Amino acid sequence: MARIVLTGGGTLGHVTPHLALLPYLREKGYEIHYVGTEKGMEADRMRAEPGVIYHAVQSGKLRRYFSWQNFTDPFRVIAGAFQSAHQMGRLKPDVVFSKGGFVAVPVVFGAWLHRIPVLCHESDLTPGLANRMCKPFARRFATTFPECAQALGTKAEMTGTPLRRELFSGSREKGLQLLGFDGRKPVLLMMGGSSGARSVNEALRAALPALTLSFDVAHICGKGNLDPALEGTPGYTQLEFLTEELPDVLASADLVLSRAGANALCEFQALGRPMLLVPYPKGAGRGDQILNARSLEKRGLCRVLLQENMTPETLTKAVEDTWKDRDRLTEALKKAPPADGTARVLELIEEIQK
Repeated sequence: MARIVLTGGGTLGHVTPHLALLPYLREKGYEIHYVGTEKGMEADRMRAEPGVIYHAVQSGKLRRYFSWQNFTDPFRVIAGAFQSAHQMGRLKPDVVFSKGGFVAVPVVFGAWLHRIPVLCHESDLTPGLANRMCKPFARRFATTFPECAQALGTKAEMTGTPLRRELFSGSREKGLQLLGFDGRKPVLLMMGGSSGARSVNEALRAALPALTLSFDVAHICGKGNLDPALEGTPGYTQLEFLTEELPDVLASADLVLSRAGANALCEFQALGRPMLLVPYPKGAGRGDQILNARSLEKRGLCRVLLQENMTPETLTKAVEDTWKDRDRLTEALKKAPPADGTARVLELIEEIQK
């Protein structure tokens, strides 16, 4: 039986591609191990997966602000590297698949020490620091964006992102029923990411009197971001988050308003949903969401509204303009390279073992 180690953590974006691969890895008969942090976002999620053996190691984090932990985290990374090297020597996996995040760095290094082939995946348009650190130790790289594959050189290939197969089995009728809509108006779905998007939430809610004239609005606003004052508003349904019901809600959506996280963009693209993107501003991160959104916009796959230009009025106009442009956007999405990279990533996992 072949043995695979999966690694990555820090955000849900580092975990969901693993979840997409798990059913196929099980079908292929892999013994599946996951190396992550003790208390990171990946820990509870992967520990709950049947057939996945979880191993915790120490890890550090690069902060773009002052923190005393910036002085101690390098030692945690070193400790994690020794722990990971020990785990790789003990487990002797046939292959490692890494989704990035700083927990992945010591795992990839430990695999390299034991000559275990590593496939890394980068979701954003530019490689993150963790993946740049992993580059010398990885055999191949899979990327979501063509620009990223070019930046990483000959080791890299644009594959798209592994997507959960249940995303493609949603029912529009079930989605409309869940949301309480009758389907007479097009459905605008706002998704803000795993922790919501406060500024977009606020602008959307302020724009509801105008938007609900033409749309039914489904608002996935993030945990703790419900507005009790808006409960029962005609043409508006708010939810903190969705899990099993998400494919049905996506199937009911005619237009998507979202941030520009790479995994979500791949999901919307694979489903052929016209998109209006409001990426996180550069000050809120390393600016990767702006680059992601601009890349899709350049290829004619979405429209973009920058947060600094967003008001309830400009948001309403941008939504209306995107809806008017929906036929062109939908056609461009159909003609674009496949966003679902599941099949090719699985092929690469097999190839690098040979």
